[in-house]
Amino acid sequence: MAVHAITQGARQAKSAAPAEMPRNAGMPLDEAWLSGTRVNLSAAERRVATLPGRRSVKKDAQAGWLLKAVTCIDLTTLSGDDTEGRVRRLCAKAKNPIRPDLLDAMGMGERRITTGAICVYHRFVAAAVDALKGSGIPVAAVSTGFPAGLVPHDVKLREIEASVADGAAEIDIVITREHVLTGNWQALYDEMRDFRKACGHAHVKAILATGDLKTLRNVAKASLVCMMAGADFIKTSTGKEGVNATPLVTLAMLREIRAYHDRTGFLVGYKPAGGISAAKDVLTYQFLMKEELGRRWLEPDLFRVGASSLLADIERQLEHHVTGRYSAFNRHAVG
Repeated sequence: MAVHAITQGARQAKSAAPAEMPRNAGMPLDEAWLSGTRVNLSAAERRVATLPGRRSVKKDAQAGWLLKAVTCIDLTTLSGDDTEGRVRRLCAKAKNPIRPDLLDAMGMGERRITTGAICVYHRFVAAAVDALKGSGIPVAAVSTGFPAGLVPHDVKLREIEASVADGAAEIDIVITREHVLTGNWQALYDEMRDFRKACGHAHVKAILATGDLKTLRNVAKASLVCMMAGADFIKTSTGKEGVNATPLVTLAMLREIRAYHDRTGFLVGYKPAGGISAAKDVLTYQFLMKEELGRRWLEPDLFRVGASSLLADIERQLEHHVTGRYSAFNRHAVG
């Protein structure tokens, strides 16, 4: 099997990621910038509608894109019936996300391919850190009263601090949606600054819960405020809302990331989450990232996908690429 296209597509996987970049230091809240923020809905809808026909990858090239996607997955379990055993199994899958025989067949057996992170509730952070010891895979903890974010502010800060103390390298916080819906941008900014400070050395991903924010303009403004307050990533959803990640919301958020980078020089990451379960869907998000922000934003330090069943479908597609046959979905362990 030809492996050149696969190698090209999977180049700079996590083991060869770029050197660590400066974190987003934030900036003072700029009300004038916010008041001038607009989203042209019809133009955004037209842009998104062109995505399926603009770019198509097949065979080796598609396999390369999918292997790159694996390195950007935040492999997640956020269920009420989670157990330590389930979390440890998920960590084992994160360390070896693709079957070795498939990697060997694609000429990628010597590459160290892992998922981008493991994402769990605070209760399981210590167990995940222990299970991933020596792997270099970070543990992300959902925090601040996830998913609703309606617990007292001081409780949110203590939860962040507890997860960092247990070894979480990344914290996925949820914003108070009321601040967005009422246009109280100062309150959102102050909240996000407190979250960033409580995280210390841990990187912070700001979950906007875009399905609850009603308009793309609200999404754009919330994205900007969180970046101004020092968010390392902005993230669409908790996965628990009625509407989660969509290409339309993604376009709005990516264009604010670009505007923020143009003005400040800081690179902020992006994480779509919720409902991304098929390999073809993650390809759409990768293409949009590359076209809107550039190649640099395809690396796991700037692009993550929050998912649970996505990995199984990617592995299933890679098996079809190698063997020409589709296997049953349940043959591909998720965790």
